[in-house]
Amino acid sequence: MNDKVKGYLLGAIAAASYGMNPLFALPLYKAGMNPDSVLFFRYLIAIPLLGVMLKWRGRDFRLKRNEVLPLVGLGLLVALSSLTLFGSYNYMDVGIASTLLFVYPILVTLIMWLVYKERLTVQVTLCMLLALGGIALLYQGGDGATLNLTGVALVFVSALSYAVYMVGINRSVLKEMATLKVTFYVLLFGVSLFLVRLFYADSWCVPAAGQWFLWGNLLGLALFPTAVSFLCTTGAVQYIGSTPTAILGALEPVTAVIFGVTVFGEVLTPRIFVGLLLIIGAVTLVVAGGGITNHLIRFRKLFPRLTLHPRHKN
Repeated sequence: MNDKVKGYLLGAIAAASYGMNPLFALPLYKAGMNPDSVLFFRYLIAIPLLGVMLKWRGRDFRLKRNEVLPLVGLGLLVALSSLTLFGSYNYMDVGIASTLLFVYPILVTLIMWLVYKERLTVQVTLCMLLALGGIALLYQGGDGATLNLTGVALVFVSALSYAVYMVGINRSVLKEMATLKVTFYVLLFGVSLFLVRLFYADSWCVPAAGQWFLWGNLLGLALFPTAVSFLCTTGAVQYIGSTPTAILGALEPVTAVIFGVTVFGEVLTPRIFVGLLLIIGAVTLVVAGGGITNHLIRFRKLFPRLTLHPRHKN
């Protein structure tokens, strides 16, 4: 398996596993836990799991001086993204929040274009348009209800924080650091945000010892949308770059809708089904990669006489 295939596979797993956030978080909210407490335990459980994996693979925990500050910054960005997304669940349906979060690939693409002068190809632009069309169909309320502005603002902050993280992980001294080590320290520094907020607000919420199912949900959050997702995201970015990994994030709202239908009893309407197809189409184009671009170039070269300047090279 070459690096490109590994990158696409990791990106798809990362997106699908991150879309499992509502599956584990909603029962915890229903039991009375607040976002800070949920996220604190989510990160706290994930950190030792990653630490054991790091040690098992023979990696050391040492950091160079120039690696500490970027890791702190990325850790706080990830924590802020998680906090604002989980906070938005209190203002809108989780399916809508998860769908709106998908603006982050657009933000990644814009950052790469504006800051790093990355070229916008026809393929990437087409993927963005298809995905945006799918998202529009997914979040458009059939009852005409207006989305809560606070919830929308929280999701946008979450998307922007995650977009900056994805760009930063690929444009810093951490690019060559082992994926597992980066993820471990990102979560270790990120948990400090929730610790400080809980300490000053004095709003700790801990499941009772007998509520094993709530601890099971916290373990699920630590494993799938945290350890697995961030590991795979970091690996995908290192293999294929920020933009393709971000566009593969289209699988996040798809996962959220699937769980909404199968677990929470939401209805899969024809409009939602078409939206899912558009998003899956966008993901397929990304996975196809340069193959589609090459086919388009070959097709264009079938008509060389259409050019007005014979000396111009295609």
